[in-house]
Amino acid sequence: MSAEEAAARRATLDDVAAAAGVSKATVSKTLNGRDDVAAATRERVLAAVTALGYRSTTAIGHGAARRALVVVFDIPASPYILNVLQGVLASATDGKLDLLTRLAPDRTARAQRAVAREWVAEQRACGAVGIVGLTLSEPDALIDAAADAELPFVMVDPVDTLHQRMVSIGSSNWSGARAAADHLIALGHRRIAWIGGPEASNAARDRFYGYQAALDAASIDLDQDLVRADQFDVAAGARHARDLLALPDPPTAIMAADDELAVGVLASARELRVRVPESLSVVGFDDTPQAAWTTPPLTTVHQHLDGMGRMAVQTVVAMAGGQRPASSHVELATSLTVRGTTARRGLCGTDRTDRTGALAPVPAPNKDTGRANAQG
Repeated sequence: MSAEEAAARRATLDDVAAAAGVSKATVSKTLNGRDDVAAATRERVLAAVTALGYRSTTAIGHGAARRALVVVFDIPASPYILNVLQGVLASATDGKLDLLTRLAPDRTARAQRAVAREWVAEQRACGAVGIVGLTLSEPDALIDAAADAELPFVMVDPVDTLHQRMVSIGSSNWSGARAAADHLIALGHRRIAWIGGPEASNAARDRFYGYQAALDAASIDLDQDLVRADQFDVAAGARHARDLLALPDPPTAIMAADDELAVGVLASARELRVRVPESLSVVGFDDTPQAAWTTPPLTTVHQHLDGMGRMAVQTVVAMAGGQRPASSHVELATSLTVRGTTARRGLCGTDRTDRTGALAPVPAPNKDTGRANAQG
């Protein structure tokens, strides 16, 4: 039987074995990741799996066809990932798709074409109709392998890539950061620091550009001493905040490129006895649940994290059904959520504690001041 004839019906393990010129046992070993299969043989088997569109039925009860969706990421523990994943799970459940979660192959390995092809073939063999990548770094080889296998692959907040074959979902990062910076400027802040994410992150870069655009529009020169870039994590935010607050002329406000960085900023401010928001205003980005739990609650840019997850699944399912997305990149709107970490500059008459570390007295705000703060 030719590959074309086998592809016209549901391919079987026998079809794959015949096309690759190997035994069924060898096909099974290859699909199960066994290391006792020669590299050349593995390549032939995976090529046959892709050509025939073979999908495993061994895990399907009573012979009923099931469809699966693969979601793949590098870091499973981040609040951002968990909130996007919630939307992926909800949409997959609505679509009666089995959700298969995967940690991505090692970064060095995933860039190799053979490894990428093998990984994509394994997902197809598990019944996957598509793949959603969550802020997956260095995904180009995986994107190519999925496209070659005609397996839809949608990225959420792509990193390290501007691949022409990529379909991606994100937020209006530029306008979100612009709105946050405009908010601080309207409160009278002029020394506004920026703690950004990885330079390879498209989202982090767009957020920095939004911050910079707000400064430009207000005729505020960008001070490179106030700009930092690092990983999206609490420790990085705390470290950079300590450095910024130790400057001879420290910032009166700090914008963080995500909520985890902002939580680190708040931790360092508390450690250094710098009052928030009386002496320092802080803004985050994402509006993860932890933003409402900080002390004070965090002013942050709200993005629809679960909505991005839902949109990614809907896009994958549509592509699997033969539809072409209207755009290769979809952006969901952002909005500013004003809480308790931002206030008018110099609210308590000083921008810092004194050099002995003693806290300056904080007068009780009058009703008008309190009302203005509540409205941001």
